[in-house]
Amino acid sequence: MSEPTGKYSITMPRDIAEAAKARSGPSGLSAYVAAAVARQIERDNLNELITVAEAEHGPVTDEEIQSLRDQLAQARREQAGRGANTA
Repeated sequence: MSEPTGKYSITMPRDIAEAAKARSGPSGLSAYVAAAVARQIERDNLNELITVAEAEHGPVTDEEIQSLRDQLAQARREQAGRGANTA
């Protein structure tokens, strides 16, 4: 069952509204805008988490970020290799 909905009036630049309307597809503009707002709330929540974590542990260094990117790339290569071997 879906969440209860409410009707709201918002104001946005016309070009943005028209672009969103053109991309909204069969679900409609309301669903498209609701999904965009939900994504923004997720980002805001993640930014708050990052702020709290950095306050407690200090900022993440460029080296740490690169190390994690390298690990992710390696895991993807290994996964792709396993997928090729099972086909």
